[in-house]
Amino acid sequence: MTKKNAIIFGGLNTCTRALAAHLVPPDGEPLVANLRIVDKYSVAPPTTYLGAEFPKVLEKPNVEYKQANLTIPAAVTACFDPPEGQEPYHYVFDLAGEIQWDRPEKVQINNTLCVSQHVGLEAARRGVLAYVKLMHPFYECKEKGSHDEKEDVKPDGVLGTWWHETLRTLGAIDGLNLVIVRKACVYGPYVDYGPITSYMAMASVYAYLKQPVKCLWGPGKHPVHTVHVDDVAGAMWACAEWIDRVGGRTKANEIAGEEIPFRNDKSKAAQVPAMAPPDQKIVAPLFHLEDDGNLDLAGLGTRVANAFGTQLEFYNFMVNTLAKFKLEDHVEDINEEHVSTWTTMITESKPPCPQTHYTAYMTVYNLKRIVVAFNADKLKRVVGYQLKIPQLTPDTVRDVIDKLKAEGSWPNNDS
Repeated sequence: MTKKNAIIFGGLNTCTRALAAHLVPPDGEPLVANLRIVDKYSVAPPTTYLGAEFPKVLEKPNVEYKQANLTIPAAVTACFDPPEGQEPYHYVFDLAGEIQWDRPEKVQINNTLCVSQHVGLEAARRGVLAYVKLMHPFYECKEKGSHDEKEDVKPDGVLGTWWHETLRTLGAIDGLNLVIVRKACVYGPYVDYGPITSYMAMASVYAYLKQPVKCLWGPGKHPVHTVHVDDVAGAMWACAEWIDRVGGRTKANEIAGEEIPFRNDKSKAAQVPAMAPPDQKIVAPLFHLEDDGNLDLAGLGTRVANAFGTQLEFYNFMVNTLAKFKLEDHVEDINEEHVSTWTTMITESKPPCPQTHYTAYMTVYNLKRIVVAFNADKLKRVVGYQLKIPQLTPDTVRDVIDKLKAEGSWPNNDS
């Protein structure tokens, strides 16, 4: 069977590096004939973290990186033009979008919704066979329930609202062979964002201090479900092949379509032309992605702590109560010991790693009570995807840290 050409937009600071390595492995047979990666960052010299594996992918003769401003429609259009003599791009992977919680609403709209609309419109015009959009867990999930794709989950804050709105915007584009993959909290080698990476850094600090990891929240049952970045890459590829195999969006909607409800302020529609009308019914194939761990916060914290040879301990009721109402007021106090100890760790590391971009600083978002739960049975049943890493365990965490130590971006304080 002839291999397809693929293009990845955005996400160099999230999951694109892992997806690129899945499509064109540094060692092994590529899944695609040609791969183009497009983002705002420079890779030579790098202006964002690349990890040890991704530069090897960029060396492959069938891989091309383009630096482009995706907020400009003409730039997006140019990115779809293949090199002379090459067939058009068949599969598009959209990982673009703002992931910083403190960015103003205009930035969220411009960098997330508008960018994806530019890419989606051009992809539809070019008749791409598959358009896979990655959705992060920017939602306030319920503690109990099925957590399947039919559940109407509430977007979390301004960032979550515009990521969710982006799904409706893409779903409204005629002729776009869209599949949405909504994932749980991601972790894995070279993943340098999100709460799991922050928990790992915090656990390493307490292990260095020979103390239990202190959890701000009580040992409730609220879920914090996870997924390995290799499964994010594998599932996105599987979804692209699936919608191609079933023959496009119409059939895909019949099999796996879900309504993407309006969860925004209706007055915004007059201000943001890219938005689909609030009363328009949007249906698109939607699949949840998470591993089989079904972890709650206590289970997740215990496994991460155990990976570093320490234990999990919960703060008392009074600290929990204060945190619920004035978490912002406590962030700097909480971080004071974390950051100072981390500085000592990277200085005393063998060898020292003072230039690491990993940090033990905990943002308000990573400190707050997060509930993430997305049942992934539908993905397994309909697409047939099988997990590569079924659970987060102390061993999978240690594998991540060992790779970071090997590249010199994580402190090695082993005696």
